[in-house]
Amino acid sequence: MISVITCTWNSMATLPQTVASVLAQKNASFEHIVVDGGSTDGTLEYLRELPHSPVILEGVGGGIAKAMNAGAEAARGEYLCHLHSDDYFLHERVLQRVDEHFAASRSDWLFGRILFDSDGALLPEPFIVPEYSYDRLLRRNFVPHPATFVRTALFRELGGFRTDLKYAMDYEFFLRLGQRAQPLALKEALSVFRVHAGSTTVKNQLASFEEDHAVRLRYAGRSWPEQFMHAARYRVRRRRLLVQLAKD
Repeated sequence: MISVITCTWNSMATLPQTVASVLAQKNASFEHIVVDGGSTDGTLEYLRELPHSPVILEGVGGGIAKAMNAGAEAARGEYLCHLHSDDYFLHERVLQRVDEHFAASRSDWLFGRILFDSDGALLPEPFIVPEYSYDRLLRRNFVPHPATFVRTALFRELGGFRTDLKYAMDYEFFLRLGQRAQPLALKEALSVFRVHAGSTTVKNQLASFEEDHAVRLRYAGRSWPEQFMHAARYRVRRRRLLVQLAKD
C-alpha cells in the first residue's frame, strides 16, 4: 500500500483537484492522509463530506516540515509520498506505475518527473533533467517532491524532514536519502505542480536559494577544489537570480 500525504492550509481553491486525482487512482492499494494546519475556509467540512473520507490530522501547526512528518508518522503504507494541496497526480494510473516499478527494482525510493500547471496549461520542466548521481544532486536539486516515493520505514529511520529549515527541507532530506540508498530515477511524469504567486518557491525565491546553498555546503566535500567550485557556482547563480527577480 502507498500512503499519499497531503498538507493543506486554507487551500479550498486547489485541494479538490488534489483529492480527485488521488481518488481516481486505479489498480493500486493506497490511503490518503490529509494534514491540516488549522484551515478556516471550509477545508475540514469538505474533507468530512467526501464519500471516501481520508485520514484527517487536524490543527498540526509548526510549519510544513512538521506537517509532512506528522503525515508520515500516521502512514500505514509500505511506501509514502507527499502530494501537497497545490499538486495533483498526472493521470489515474500513477500509483499503479509506482507499484510496478518498486516490484521490479526493489528500490527503497524512486522519483519521476513533474509538469507545471500555469493557469491550467501544462508545461514541461524548464531545464534539461540530468541523469541521477549524488554528485549531480549536490550541484542542484532536480528531485521533484510531488513525484517522489520513499519506503516508509526508511523515511522514519532517517528522521524525516528537518523542522528547522523553511524552504530546503526536501532538498536536505533527498541528500541524506541519497547517501543511504540509490534511487530509481524515472523519466516519466507522475505529478503536476501548480505555479502561482503564493507558492513558497515562487514567493521567496532568494531566501529559498540561500537556504539551498547552505544545505549544499553541509553535504559537499571539504577539499579546497570542491569548496571553490560550489562557491563559484553560487555566485553565478545568485547573480542570474537577482537579474531575473529585477525583471519580474
